[in-house]
Amino acid sequence: MDPVRNPYAPGAGQRPPELAGRDSELSAFDVVLERIAHGRPERSLVLTGLRGVGKTVLLNQLRSAAISRGWGTGKIEARPEQSLRRPVSSALHMALRELGPRHGDQESMDEVLGVVKAFAQRVQATDARVRDRWQPGIDVPAATGRADSGDMEIDLVELLSDAAGVAADIGSGIALFIDEMQDVQPDDVSAICAACHELSQQGAPLIVVGAGLPHLPAVLSASKSYSERLFRYLRIDRLEREAADRALIAPAEREGVSFEPEALDALYEAADGYPYFVQAYGKVTWDLAAASPITADDVAMAAPVAEAELAVGFFGSRYDRATPAEREYMHAMAELGGPNGAAVATSEVAVSLGRKPASLSPARDSLIKKGLVYSAERGQIAFTVPHFGRYLLRHPD
Repeated sequence: MDPVRNPYAPGAGQRPPELAGRDSELSAFDVVLERIAHGRPERSLVLTGLRGVGKTVLLNQLRSAAISRGWGTGKIEARPEQSLRRPVSSALHMALRELGPRHGDQESMDEVLGVVKAFAQRVQATDARVRDRWQPGIDVPAATGRADSGDMEIDLVELLSDAAGVAADIGSGIALFIDEMQDVQPDDVSAICAACHELSQQGAPLIVVGAGLPHLPAVLSASKSYSERLFRYLRIDRLEREAADRALIAPAEREGVSFEPEALDALYEAADGYPYFVQAYGKVTWDLAAASPITADDVAMAAPVAEAELAVGFFGSRYDRATPAEREYMHAMAELGGPNGAAVATSEVAVSLGRKPASLSPARDSLIKKGLVYSAERGQIAFTVPHFGRYLLRHPD
């Protein structure tokens, strides 16, 4: 098969050639946009799921849907130990620039941009060197007395309220997209919840769309007790068989290539329905297949090659970030949870390693911060990456 024509695209956040199995989420977001356009109250959205299920791809697709309706949009990727002031300012600046040409009152626009600038620079008030080095790229004076108190919750509420006012002026909206939302700092999480609560009460046309690991709802709930009513949670999981087949068949058909049913059976068993794995196994199978139709023998020949690539790029790159103590902890998890990576009790991990639970807390907490494991529920721990337990069992060292 011609590798140049290979349609499959495994990559971090890279849109697959056929976005299969996400119609319900896209439809739900269309309803949100339509309700807000008609002045009806609507909750912000939160997408949760393991790594490799396509959360970032879906987040980008939702952003495209908002843009197609004329909304202003901005997207950020949260990082541990980083304040949201700079990235939120840049994202809102972008959203306002998209709405600016349709807004007839430049003076009002400049006032809001001044608020964005004040919000962005407030974090640097105690560090003149950093303040002088970084500017938000807004050619208006920073506002005074608005979104510049230094209290993140107060400032974010004021900032988003003012930005929403610009969108309301022209009958549009603003959507702020936050990827890796579980990495937002606790004070900033509280501020986001408070801002979304205030905007919802106002009926303001601004929503937050977040995406993160399965424990993100718990992170939000720990910040504000009302967060479970503040957001609409959509769990993004592996693809059903029909959707996984469509993700493979539709791109191939556009290239005049087909699959034998047994080949699709083998591919689904190998990928287990996870979108990233569907693309990874599909790509290698295409490259190694002699001709159309692609057969089960082609998949059998490709599977070890795909697994070797995943071992280096998908699993190995994450494993390499762990310290020896953290690797020991993960191997114990894998042995207890089996190849399917079931959640295990932290007490069982301690027993397995012959250690006291308290002595393992630093390794566990560090793994959570690195995004390698998450607390599935109180006293339970699980891998954020599907099939990671299987990888560890095959690579004991």
